[in-house]
Amino acid sequence: MTHNKLFTRVLILLTLSLPLLFIGSSSYGQDEIPTEPERISEGQSLFNGNCKTCHKVHEKLVGPALKDVYDRAPSIDWIVNFVQNSSKVIASGDEYANALYEEYNKTQMTAFPSFSRDQIMSILAYIKDETEKGPAVAAVSTDGATATGGGEGSGVPTSYINAIMVGLIIVLVLILVVLILITTILQKYLNQKDDLDEDDKAIVNPTFSFDGLIKSKPFIFIVIFLFAAISFKVVINNLYAVGVQKGYAPKQPIAFSHKLHAGQYEIDCNYCHTGVRISKSANIPSPNICMNCHSAIKTESPEIQKIYAAIENDKPIEWVRIHNLPDLAYFNHAQHVQVGGIECETCHGEIKEMEVVQQASLLTMGWCIDCHRKTDVNTKGNEYYDKLVELHEQESKEALKVEDIGGLECSKCHY
Repeated sequence: MTHNKLFTRVLILLTLSLPLLFIGSSSYGQDEIPTEPERISEGQSLFNGNCKTCHKVHEKLVGPALKDVYDRAPSIDWIVNFVQNSSKVIASGDEYANALYEEYNKTQMTAFPSFSRDQIMSILAYIKDETEKGPAVAAVSTDGATATGGGEGSGVPTSYINAIMVGLIIVLVLILVVLILITTILQKYLNQKDDLDEDDKAIVNPTFSFDGLIKSKPFIFIVIFLFAAISFKVVINNLYAVGVQKGYAPKQPIAFSHKLHAGQYEIDCNYCHTGVRISKSANIPSPNICMNCHSAIKTESPEIQKIYAAIENDKPIEWVRIHNLPDLAYFNHAQHVQVGGIECETCHGEIKEMEVVQQASLLTMGWCIDCHRKTDVNTKGNEYYDKLVELHEQESKEALKVEDIGGLECSKCHY
């Protein structure tokens, strides 16, 4: 063999070996799942934003439970390929992929071609971490109370009116007691006199008469006073209830159950209400979001058929709006949810328990103001608030509230 031929063969072998060298130098080998906290945290964010709708770690949901998926699947490479394009893996005749396809009623997993291998490895890191932790045990509150934002009765002066009514009744009773005491004392004093004639004695010591009682001026005054006070309270309560629709639960064109979707299946609110973190409005889901699942799930249901009909006829589903603020009030979902970190349940109540959604809060001006007075500003990790926190700490030892940063200014909501 000449030197030229030997050199050529060595060059070919080196060329063929280069891909293997690069593969071997990857940050994670085929069976190496990251364990760094930052990778697990990244995986949790990716899982919650993309996988949580169809998968849980320890329980079946729309798709299989993902506990130990890295051990059950043929390989890590298989998982990466399946996540990026499940239909391609199924079409290739892969035995494991087709078994899953048949088990879950021929429902194909949504493809994520934009996910890199590193991102999928981060998701697997989160799944592995959750697998090792085991199923979470639900924490039960000792008092059974659920934390909410503003006070339930804030904004409506019912409590104040009740206090005024009770106060007036107490004053009236005290006046009555004083009058009885004065009358008793005067009666004893006059009875001690010897110069009273029979007519005067009859006045001083009157006999009880029910007919005389109801015709007496004090009795008539008390009845009129109580009637006027109760009427005033009813009128005021009804005036303040104008525009308040707490408990409003209209019938919707499609019987959608939040208890089933958000409660039992734990579908994140943001999956359907896509604008809640990025815009003023949370927006009502369009039919194509429903079809992400219902193109394969419960396709024969009469209610699901209504979605198909809306798509085929190119007509929007006419959902009835439940939470509706007046035009004069400005409210921004992104500001409260994304920046403020306010949970949906704070304003909308226990949506996960509602078969038919109803307005759970008052949504009045006073209700909002009360929340601004009580809520701490979420300043952690946000440099925007650093100077405000510094100035606030110079004046007060209390936590920075929304009202301290202009949360009670009229122009914040009315402009």
